[in-house]
Amino acid sequence: MNVNTDLLIVGAGPTGLMLANQLARRGVRPVIIDRHSGPAQQSRAMAVHARSLEIYAQMGIAQEALHRGTIGLGANMWAEGQRKARIPFEQIGKDLSPFPYVLMLGQDENELILGDRLRELGITVQWNTELVGLEQLPDRVLVTIRQPDGSTRRAQYAYVAGCDGSRSPVRELCGISFPGAAYESVFFVADTVATGDMVPAELNVYLWKRGFHLFFPMHGKHRWRVIGILPANLRDREDLTFDDVIPDIRHAAGVSLSFSDCLWFSTYRIHHRAANRFRDRRCFLLGDAAHVHSPMGGQGMNTGLQDAYNLAWKLALVARGEADAALLDSFEAERMPVAHTLLHSTDRAFTTVVSDSWLARVMRTRVIANVASLAMRRDRIKQLAFRTISQIGIQYRASPLSRSLAGLGGHGPQAGDRFPWLQLKFRNDGPVEDFFQRLDDRHFNLVVVGQPEPVQVARVVGDLMRTHTIPANPFNQRALSNAHIHGPCFYLLRPDGYIGLCGTHLDGTQVADYLADIHMRGEADAPRLRAVC
Repeated sequence: MNVNTDLLIVGAGPTGLMLANQLARRGVRPVIIDRHSGPAQQSRAMAVHARSLEIYAQMGIAQEALHRGTIGLGANMWAEGQRKARIPFEQIGKDLSPFPYVLMLGQDENELILGDRLRELGITVQWNTELVGLEQLPDRVLVTIRQPDGSTRRAQYAYVAGCDGSRSPVRELCGISFPGAAYESVFFVADTVATGDMVPAELNVYLWKRGFHLFFPMHGKHRWRVIGILPANLRDREDLTFDDVIPDIRHAAGVSLSFSDCLWFSTYRIHHRAANRFRDRRCFLLGDAAHVHSPMGGQGMNTGLQDAYNLAWKLALVARGEADAALLDSFEAERMPVAHTLLHSTDRAFTTVVSDSWLARVMRTRVIANVASLAMRRDRIKQLAFRTISQIGIQYRASPLSRSLAGLGGHGPQAGDRFPWLQLKFRNDGPVEDFFQRLDDRHFNLVVVGQPEPVQVARVVGDLMRTHTIPANPFNQRALSNAHIHGPCFYLLRPDGYIGLCGTHLDGTQVADYLADIHMRGEADAPRLRAVC
């Protein structure tokens, strides 16, 4: 039996690769296996949202993603052969994120970028390697792995992360149920070379009485990924090809539409399911292994990336002995409500869009486009839409890791919120800087406003935390006021950028107590901290 005390990651899709990267960046070397022969060559997921790009920026891969992808400038909604509305995407999240748009980049490209970065960190995926057995003990997990030559080996790990998709062996071996069902509709996806009335470099949505077709712009001349609902008379065809679907697409998108090539074509069913637990002792479920839902809003892949980002910093602290294992309890407490909210909202939207009722048909062809266009002319609605779709609006206020102290106003950021993106001057005579670029997501970050830098706190916590004191000057005051931040105040940010502790006048004991309460140890041991502070 081989002994390995690190983490085993099962599944090398975007979620597994993100988890492996984040652990490796924090000095923990996971083992990552996948039953497939290599990275995905095609994928259905196309959208990378702002919150994911913010994480990519911390990893140093955001520019590569932007180079490979296409920034979506807008969404054009067509019905009955006419363009009914255009919803602008460019700068829709202005002042909310350094990436105020949607990036069109396929899951396969995301996997290549994440895989390349993981190899740079010295970790390679073990392909053609499958988890076939799992037994949990109080202090470790025993696993049986089928190797590329068909033989099996046994090994033990401190923790196992199931990032292995909707048919997750980790979930099944842990006996975790996966309630839900498949939608009745059958979908198709195709990578094509096409010309027509589509607005270049923008999403084109063709609404028609029997469903919809989506045209996503891809990198390259006249490249479009087309996703739509198969007509009922084609659902049971085993010899179905893209040519069989073209007449229905042309009926919705206009006779001027012409396809010169189809590089990939596939059909699939959409499910809506969520595991009844995201954790079983030393095993975790992330991404599609924990939740699957409709493609409304392009949330699936991005949600898996956020699952991994949430769990990674906690696992790394536990693996390095800097936190007790109780910290890991917060993963399920934080991510399960997010998954359930997403499941319910996308299910309602999707059911409305694909319904065969006469009211739904009227809504698709005559109402939705006009209402959406009118609504998106209002700045408040645009900001709300961006916060929701981009996932920067996700909050963990009910988390056991979130604590807002008395005296802090209720209109500004609260514990559990993602700390807002700010542009600030860190020297009164210095340049304007992107605050997110100053953050180091491998540490806690203490933001201090309107009061001196807390030297005693920095001395006590050592390398665990970075401190950022924001100088008082007119430029900063305007930026802070726009974010409803008024000093004196402080915010202790978790490594993932969410506010863990916030209050008014900073006291070293408050930080010490908080770190002890969330199960930090070592340099942050509570009795020693309190004694020093």
